[in-house]
Amino acid sequence: MDLITPSVGLIFWTAIVFVITLVILRSLAWKPILSAVQEREKSIENALNAAQKAEEKLVALNAENDRLIKEAKIERDAILKEAREMKDRIVNEAKDSATVEANKLIELAKLAIQNEKAAAMVDIKNQVGALSIEIAEKILTRELADKSAQEALVNEVIDQVKFN
Repeated sequence: MDLITPSVGLIFWTAIVFVITLVILRSLAWKPILSAVQEREKSIENALNAAQKAEEKLVALNAENDRLIKEAKIERDAILKEAREMKDRIVNEAKDSATVEANKLIELAKLAIQNEKAAAMVDIKNQVGALSIEIAEKILTRELADKSAQEALVNEVIDQVKFN
């Protein structure tokens, strides 16, 4: 059992070596280890803070993007509405100007038709007059070959003519 139970001297010297090792470790290794752990803790904390700030910025950017998208949609709708109104206005103006132009052309065509009709009537009257004169000449030349017949015709025409 000597092997299992340590002697008092062994315990004493083990305790002294342990205390010396503890003092040496505390003076030489403990401070650098604790400072490294503290620095690591600070860097992790800084990284977490930076991540949180980045997440907040991301949320803010998403909100800003959503706002910009809504504004862009509103502006797009306004532009489309304005374009539709402009298209309708241009189409209506074109219809109105086409109607006015068509009415002018119709009036010009009616005037041209009336002028042509009048010219045709004058031409027909001239032709009828010329034919009438020619027919009358032929008839009178044949019937009035006699002087007494000519005098009778002149007297008859004078009686028929009403003087104003």
